[in-house]
Amino acid sequence: MTDKEDQATRFAREAFASTEKMLKATQLFAKTRDDEISVGVTPKKLVTRRDKVELFHYEPLTERKVSTPVLVAYGLVGRYTMADLQPDRSLVRSLLNKGLDLWLIDWGQPGRNERWLTIDDYVDDYIDAAVDRIRKETGRDRVSLLGICEGGVFTTCYAALYPEKVRNLVITITPIDFHADVNDKAAHHGFINLWTRSLDPADIDKLVETYGVLPGEFMSSVFSMMTPMRSLTKYNVDLIDVIDDEDKFMNFLRMEKWLADRPHHPGEAAKQWLKELYQDNRLIDGSFELSGRKVDLKSITAPVLNVFALDDHIIPPDCSRALGTKVGSSDYTEIPLPGGHVGLFVSSKSQGKLSQSIADWLAARD
Repeated sequence: MTDKEDQATRFAREAFASTEKMLKATQLFAKTRDDEISVGVTPKKLVTRRDKVELFHYEPLTERKVSTPVLVAYGLVGRYTMADLQPDRSLVRSLLNKGLDLWLIDWGQPGRNERWLTIDDYVDDYIDAAVDRIRKETGRDRVSLLGICEGGVFTTCYAALYPEKVRNLVITITPIDFHADVNDKAAHHGFINLWTRSLDPADIDKLVETYGVLPGEFMSSVFSMMTPMRSLTKYNVDLIDVIDDEDKFMNFLRMEKWLADRPHHPGEAAKQWLKELYQDNRLIDGSFELSGRKVDLKSITAPVLNVFALDDHIIPPDCSRALGTKVGSSDYTEIPLPGGHVGLFVSSKSQGKLSQSIADWLAARD
């Protein structure tokens, strides 16, 4: 048999194997039901609802070991369910198993009716109301805050404006210096920073005026462009790789379900997010204002834990590290962890590292 015949035989064998896997994938899709790929299912109780914003309290899974309640806040550009993707890949469930008292604020699905909501509203109204409700329910004077991504910016601002209500501040994958990506040597880091700075502020206004929001579908396309080859190949190469393992197949579907659930971002808040923070970098220089008050990071006196991912292409590490020299607290800790922006929460390799780091740090300051 010639080398060409060997190659042809190998190609035919591989093509047949791929066809078999595609047939298996079709069968798996056909029998899979939506309730089998539910996300965010860790038991919780609705405490209060106002507008589209809901405050939840998670049911304890073990004896409480940290007495200070912890409020979790995700950003407006995605859903909190990334932190509770499935039982074995859930920051929420892992923290509950470590004895934390967890509360969560869910922003819901903003639409045109939320056109005029600003970051001021989310920090000075919704978060403040949630903190006060938790204080009332628990009898504690202060709460700990756990902010994720854009939610980390919100909780950082809150800790600066309301230091008397904050016991500890934990932020994860959070941008503080929105221009620090220029120092990052990794070519694939900071695309969204570069893209946002390239926008004409007038075009941002037109986008919001047209839709009343920053459309979730639009942001999905932007995130897809950040990793174009992965976006092109995940439904064939990645899917084929996991089709023989039903657990991995279900993991894949849950991740895709979370990615598809991209909420709209309220219009005025989006303009602040893109123009005042990403373009003008006002948080780091102290000129960012909420409700007429400047957000002075030196006013953060609570202990701070800053966790970031070393291979985060969305929020480069230097953008997060910048907080260390700006806070007024003498108790500041950084924990760099391996992984990417989403992988830090959902990767099998990162499971346990993030939650253990947060739980240990909070327990030591309870």
